[in-house]
Amino acid sequence: MERLVKFWGVAIVVFVLDRVSKLLVVSLLPLGADVNFGLVSFTHMLNTGTLFGLGKSASLFLLLFSLAVVVYIIAKHKEFPKEQIPLGLVLGGAFGNLIDRLYYGAVIDFVDVHFWPVFNVADAAITVAVLVLILRGLKK
Repeated sequence: MERLVKFWGVAIVVFVLDRVSKLLVVSLLPLGADVNFGLVSFTHMLNTGTLFGLGKSASLFLLLFSLAVVVYIIAKHKEFPKEQIPLGLVLGGAFGNLIDRLYYGAVIDFVDVHFWPVFNVADAAITVAVLVLILRGLKK
């Protein structure tokens, strides 16, 4: 039961943080606007690609792929009891970006650290999860 709480809790927190942050960006910054805070800027942009702007203009494929990832993780997460937190991160992030693709036809990105492509909360959660899973795999 505790694993399920971790999985769903992490997924919901990531999804809510992602949605709230994107709604704030959409309501406060016009598309293309940039607000610089030194090391970090908020730059409102729409991304038709994957994480960090890779694979541009593959929206339908990415929409279907995101949907498949969400369905697969929900169906199979119980088979990976030690990976509930990273899987929750991926689920929350994938679902957040999936909602964007369904509603906007692209993903809202806004975090700009100037040396990396512009990203969002969902991208960060997915990236952290993948790194954790890779590091755990290397330990085995």
